[in-house]
Parts: sequence; C-alpha cells; structure tokens
Amino acid sequence: MTPGEAGPDGSALRLSAAWVAAQTRGELTSGGGEREFGNVSIDTRTLKAGDLYFGVRGDRFDGADFAGAALEAGAAGVVVPRGWRGSNAGLKPGATSDVAKPFRAAVVIEVDDTTVALQDLAHGIRKASGTKVVAITGSAGKTTTKEVTSEFLEARYRVVRNRGNLNNHIGLPLSLIELRQRPDIAVVELGMNHTGEISTLVRVAEPDVRVWTNVGEAHLGFFASLDAIADAKAEILEGADAATLLVANADDPKVSARTGAFRGRVVTFGIDRDADIRARAIVDHGVEGTTASVTARHGTVEITTPLIGRSNLSNILAAIAVAEEFGVSLEDVKSRAAQLRPAAHRGEIVRLAGGVTIVDDSYNANPTATKQALAVLKATAASRRIAVIGEMLELGERSAELHVGVGRAAASAGVDVLMTVGGAPARALADGAIAAGMPAASVRYFETSDEAAAAAAALVTTGDLVLVKGSRGVKTDRVVDRLKAERG
Repeated sequence: MTPGEAGPDGSALRLSAAWVAAQTRGELTSGGGEREFGNVSIDTRTLKAGDLYFGVRGDRFDGADFAGAALEAGAAGVVVPRGWRGSNAGLKPGATSDVAKPFRAAVVIEVDDTTVALQDLAHGIRKASGTKVVAITGSAGKTTTKEVTSEFLEARYRVVRNRGNLNNHIGLPLSLIELRQRPDIAVVELGMNHTGEISTLVRVAEPDVRVWTNVGEAHLGFFASLDAIADAKAEILEGADAATLLVANADDPKVSARTGAFRGRVVTFGIDRDADIRARAIVDHGVEGTTASVTARHGTVEITTPLIGRSNLSNILAAIAVAEEFGVSLEDVKSRAAQLRPAAHRGEIVRLAGGVTIVDDSYNANPTATKQALAVLKATAASRRIAVIGEMLELGERSAELHVGVGRAAASAGVDVLMTVGGAPARALADGAIAAGMPAASVRYFETSDEAAAAAAALVTTGDLVLVKGSRGVKTDRVVDRLKAERG
C-alpha cells in the first residue's frame, strides 16, 4: 500500500513522511520516510503527540521559530524552511546529547515556503480522498450558505465543512486536511480581502461545485470599486472544466455579468429575476422566519424556515441548487429547511424575560447586510423597535457616505430608538437617520460598545425588539451579553 492511500479498513488516508515530502516538494532531511503522522498542526499550544507541525509564517511571528518547541511537545515531525536543520539542528542552545535524541529521531521536511507547502499538502489530500468539494464565496452569506448546504446534503451523504470561518490561505488548507477521513462531500467557504486570494484557494480546493452568493461593499476599503471586488470574487470561476458546476445569483448583476465565460455548467438562483431556482409568493414573518414557494429544476416545494430575511432565503436557494445537483429530494430539503437555525451571532433570535426579543447579528456587518437586517425589524410587530448599529469597517473613502445611507434606512424602517457605536462613521450614521426624519432625541451615539451596552440595559423594557449589528472590531456582541446578563 502506497502512502496517501486509504488504510486497510478503507477509512482514513495514511500520512507518511515520504508522501508529505512529495506533496510539498520538500526534502526529507531527517527521519524515515515510512513514519506516519496522526494529524497536522500549526500551533504548539494545541499540538498532540504524533502530529506533524508546520512552521507557518504569520503576520506577527514565524512558526519555524517554534519547531523545536513542537518537537519537545511530542510532534513526530516538522515542516520548516530550507536550511533550518543546518542552523538549528532542532535543538535548544546548550542541549545535551540525551535531550537531542528525540529531536534527531524526528522527521524534518525542508521546503521553500511553509505556507505553500501546507496548501500543497491539502491539495494532495483533497485529490487522494475522492471527496467532492463544494466551495462558496461572496461578500455576504458565505457561512450561512455553507451551513445550510451542509444540512441539506447530510440527508444523503457524509459531509464535512470548514469550522467557523477558517476560509483563508491557512484556514482552508487546515480544513481540507480533514478530508483524510474521506467524507462524501466537503462544503467550504472561500474568503478574501485582496485580489488573488480566491485564485489561490480555488487552486488548493479544486472545487467540483462553486457557489457565488453576491457582490457587496465588504472590504471596499481594499479595492477601488465594487467592480474591482466583483473581479476578485470572479476568481471562483478559474480552473473549471466542462463538468464543473457554478451556482450563481441571478439577482446580482455584477455576478451575472461575469459568469458568461465560465467553462462549466451554470445553475442560477434568485428572487427578483428569472432563475433556475426561484422563490415566489414570499411571506416575511419578521423574526419568525420566512415562507416561500420555491420552483427548482425537479419540481416546486413550499419552504418554511426560521431563518430571517430575504438574504437568508437567497442563501437557502443557493443551497437547494447544490442539493439538487447531488440528488437530494425536495421533500428532504423542505423538512430540513424547517429545522434550520442560524449560527451564533448571525441573525440569532434571543428571547429574554419580559417579552424582550434580540436579533443578535453582531458577528459582522456591511451596508447591504445591515439594511437587510433593518428590513426584518420593520416586518416585525413590537412595542418598540430599537437598533444598536456598530461602525462598519473596511469601507475606505466611501465609509461616511455608506453609513449615512444605513442611517436613512433605519429611519425608513420605523426604528423608534437608534444607537450607533464607533468612530466618525457611526456619527455619520446617526446624522443620516436624523436627516431622514428620525427625532434627534431618539438617536444616540456612543464611542464604545460597553457604553452602548449600559445605555441599552437601562432603556430596554417589556415588548421591545432589539437589533444588534456591527463589525467584529466594534464588539457589539457586548451589548447582547449585557442584555442577557441583566434580563435573561
């Protein structure tokens, strides 16, 4: 049996030193090629005995500096830059020969670039596993689409998904290495904030199915325009062949304008425009969820889901397109859609004592998503509608203008009390709401989420509906935590 093949029980792929060296285009400078590793780690704090440690260079540290510590912690091998063995010998200064023995017995693989080597190993495992890969990108909705798609596919298959938002040039490879267990399908998200990043991730994942949810203002501060963001997202189309499927949002003109040159098959989803998977007769129940009649390629089904808002309905449509591709029935889709729950802080509904309801959407924010969350607020009956909106980060020169637009949307949504949190853009959001007609006494600005949390705790009362939304860096989740602590 050659390295990289399944074990004798047909389960996990073997991960031998020789195979890893071949996949990473590295040189085995110490240890035997037959040595096998339990798992792959880039963190000495979580590494387990028998793991293979990759000394990946980060923004604030060089993982190769911790390779010796990894060996001390029980790593069976390390992947390090070329020349590491000669300059360090894997030893601490002044180490005795007795201390040196386990280091010298360990596997050392030297490579040109440890990050690229990690990506190459992940790609090798992805190919050897035989697993089908579904990759999702877009400015918003990636994680929800990933979770919903996985739930639908699990009606028939063994499915893995990347944990949390491990979706970058390091997180994605670590997720793909889990394909050693040879699941039927892997569903992963691809994140980016600069040109070329999606291209790298597509090369590593080599997806059989690609999903493009939308183009929005997220990370606009790193790009010249929305079109530039769309062009970067369009890297999801690269490297396809005739058998590759693209699931594309028909409602987004920037997506539609870029899919014509795709070399594979295209299935569209949408609400407002004609599409292969389309929702009609939509009933928005506010925080209680959504009902819609969905026409798909293999029939029509009425979907009722507790996920809130039309953006989540769009995510569900994308997931249905993938599910149909893999033969999941619409009846299974209907049943599972009714049981969906949002990921933590992503439109999570929190019901507190005294009839207080929180829409906890504090994980992240951009202008489009925040306006959609305000639309949910508008569609829900409540004694008062309170919105706590944190500054939306990484919007560049248009930040103030975009925040003013969200302020106008808050006024239009019938918000009774608006609290804004952050720097000058958050002030602009408050000003935009007042200019659009909200009474100045109903709009309050805070520099920090802790200040906003204290004010919200003092203000909120029976029957209130509270939306909490903001970029992670603003920490609006602290508002949710304070309300839970005082009213939960």
